[in-house]
Amino acid sequence: MKILDRYILKSFLRPFLATFLIILFVLVMQAMWLAFDNFAGKGISVPIILKFLWYTTLLMAPQALPIGVLLSSIMTLGSLSENYEFAASKSAGVSLPRMVRPLIFLTFILSGINFLFLNNVYPYAMLKQLNMKINIKMKQPAIALVAGSFNAELPNFQIKFDEKYGEEENLLKKVMIYDLSGKRGNNKIITAERGKIITEEGSRYMTLVLEDGYYFEGHRKSNIPSNKDKMPASHAYFDEYIINIDISSLTGKDVEKENYTRQYNMLSLNQLKDTLPTMKKNYDDFISNRAKNLFLNIDVSDLHSYPDSLTNKKLSLNLLDNFELREKQTIINSANSKIQRAIKNNDSNKQTLKNKRKYLNLYDIEFYNRVAFSFSCLLLFFIGAPLGSIIRKGGMGLPMILAIGVYVTYFFSNTFGRNLAEESSLTAITGSWLSVFLMLPLALTLTIRATKDKGLFDIKGLFIKLFSFFNNLFSKKEKTT
Repeated sequence: MKILDRYILKSFLRPFLATFLIILFVLVMQAMWLAFDNFAGKGISVPIILKFLWYTTLLMAPQALPIGVLLSSIMTLGSLSENYEFAASKSAGVSLPRMVRPLIFLTFILSGINFLFLNNVYPYAMLKQLNMKINIKMKQPAIALVAGSFNAELPNFQIKFDEKYGEEENLLKKVMIYDLSGKRGNNKIITAERGKIITEEGSRYMTLVLEDGYYFEGHRKSNIPSNKDKMPASHAYFDEYIINIDISSLTGKDVEKENYTRQYNMLSLNQLKDTLPTMKKNYDDFISNRAKNLFLNIDVSDLHSYPDSLTNKKLSLNLLDNFELREKQTIINSANSKIQRAIKNNDSNKQTLKNKRKYLNLYDIEFYNRVAFSFSCLLLFFIGAPLGSIIRKGGMGLPMILAIGVYVTYFFSNTFGRNLAEESSLTAITGSWLSVFLMLPLALTLTIRATKDKGLFDIKGLFIKLFSFFNNLFSKKEKTT
C-alpha cells in the first residue's frame, strides 16, 4: 500500500469511527427512551436491561453505519479540499478518482459487512429484543391491552374497548368482555360504557371495575350445545361491576422466553426465500377458494350453451319477457337476494384479503430491502465524497447539516417506497429499491462534477448558456426577415 493510500485511509477512519459511535449512541438512546415505559415499575433486573440495551445496539448498527460513511466522507474530502491537499495532488498528476480509490475499496468492504450483519446478526437481535419486549409488557397486562380489537392475552378473558386514556392509561371506554372461565364458549358477555384497570405491584390479580353496563349469560345443562340443553338466560343492567382476573401466569413468565420466531424481520434471507413460496401458495389458494364460492353462490354452473339448432326461435331475447308477471317478480327477487348475498360475502372477505396481502408483502419487502439497504453505504459514499470535495469545508458544521439533509431524503424515500409496496401500490422490489433509484442520479451528477472540478451549482455557466441560446434564436429570426 502506498503512502498516499495510507494517508487517505487514516484521514477517513478517524472521523468515521467517531461519527459512527456518536450516531449509534444517539439511535440507541432514542430507542431506549421510547421503550422506557416497558421497564418502569415492573421489577426488571439490571442484567435484563443490559441485554435489552445490547440487542438494541445490534439493531441500530446497520442504520448508523451508512450515516457514519456519509458524514465522514463529506468531512474527510471537505477537509482535504479546504487545506488545498487535493490541489497539491492534482498538480502532481494524481486525479480525484485515484485519491479516493482506497476509500471506494473500503466502502465496498463496509457494504459487505453491513449485508452480513443485516442477514445474520439483525434477525437474531430482533428475535431476542421483540420477544423480550412483549414478555416485559405482559408483566403489566394493562399496558399490553390495545384499543380497537379483542385482546386475548388475559387468561380466560377476551377484552375489547374503543379507547384507553388517563395519566396511567388505565381508563377505558365502550368495553366488551367475553368471560371464558366457564369453558363453555362465549356464553357470558359483559358490556360497559366505562372501565378502570387497577393493578398493584406484586399482586397476582388485576381488578377491572366496570360502570354503567349490561350483563348477559346463557345457561346450558352440559358442555355439548343442543336445543334440549338450553336454559333461560340471565341478564341484568348494573351501575358497577368488579372483575378480579388472575394474572399470575403472566407475571411469572420468563422474560427471555421466545414465543415469536417466524416474524418477517426475524428471518435470514435463506429463511425468507424458503417461507415466501409457501405463503404465496396459501394466498393464491385463498383467492381461488373465494372465487369458487362466488361462482357457486350465483349458480354460474347452471348456465349452459346450446347450439343454434336447439334454440327456440319464439323466445324473446329479453329473458324476462318470456315469463308471467308473478314469475318475473320471483326471478328478480331471487336474483337480487343472490347479488346482495354475494356482495356481503365479498365485503366480509375484503379486509381479510387485504390483511393477507399486506402480511405477504411484509415478507417480500424484507427480502429485497435487506439487499437494497446493504448498498446504502456505497450509494451515500458516492454522494458524500464528491459533495465534500465540492464544498471544500471540513469539520462538523456544514458537513453535518448536509449529511443530515441527504440521509433524511434517503430514509424518507426508503420508507415511502416500503409503505407503497406494503399497500400493493408498488411491487416489493420497486418499493425496496425506490430510494436507490431516486438517489443514484444525484450520486452520478455529483461524482461527475467533482471529477471535472466543477462547483455544486454553476450559475454563471447557466446564464451564459441561456444568453447564447436566446442570442442565437434572435439572430436566426433577423436572418429570416
